[in-house]
Amino acid sequence: MPAGMEILIYIGVALSVIGLVGLVMSAVRVMRAKKAGLDDDALRDAVRRAMVLNFGALMLSAFGLILVIVGVILA
Repeated sequence: MPAGMEILIYIGVALSVIGLVGLVMSAVRVMRAKKAGLDDDALRDAVRRAMVLNFGALMLSAFGLILVIVGVILA
């Protein structure tokens, strides 16, 4: 396997793992907000902020998986 494609795969795996960590973090934030017993508006704001993290992490993870696929196909 060429060194360039191997690096592409490793970068993709790293991005996917970082994205997965972000997804878990967003779930933990929502669970903590629910346990805190916030009122409706505060809970809605907390979930909205967690959704931003969730979407960003999902996109990062998807981009990493795309890099892995491209690296495997080109290798």
